Amino acid sequence: MSALPAPAIVSAPLAYESVLARRALSDVDLVVIHCTELPDLVMAREYGERVLYENGSGNSGHFYIDRDGSIVQYVALERVAHHVRGMNPRSVGIELVNTGRYPHWFDSRHQAMEEPYTPAQIQALIALLHWLSTALPSLRWIAGHEELDTAQVEASDDATLTVARKRDPGPRFPWPQVLQAVALKPLPAQSRA
Repeated sequence: MSALPAPAIVSAPLAYESVLARRALSDVDLVVIHCTELPDLVMAREYGERVLYENGSGNSGHFYIDRDGSIVQYVALERVAHHVRGMNPRSVGIELVNTGRYPHWFDSRHQAMEEPYTPAQIQALIALLHWLSTALPSLRWIAGHEELDTAQVEASDDATLTVARKRDPGPRFPWPQVLQAVALKPLPAQSRA
């Protein structure tokens, strides 16, 4: 099978990209779908630029897809991005711009994720997944962030309650449409450790 051309991707590496660990592309077998839980791509970039670790890096996905379907790459595929606990070395993180629970992420009264994903976002995601399936020889699995990080945290409005730490991409993400369009399979439960 010949490699598909990449969809239009704007390269915008984070300043700390060079300190992220290197990996062999053949080690990447998983795509993790996220939503930013922020209002726009500008704020998502600001969050991605925050230095949180001693090596000078922070949390970010590899790719971000805005509501108009434009794709921006913050981290090169051969680098390990910090986007999901325990799965970073083997995965590619794709973030879809979506408000999610913003700005009350952990408020027990604000857990609904009501913003739908745009058709342009989903089409761009499918195109990106098709290209990644040819660019990464071992890629075969896909999962949502909420499936891989199931931790509960204290609710910000009531210390007697807990809420999900991560809920993305959330109930509005069209899993049937995406799974029907790509060759990737849902990550089996036993492979989530």
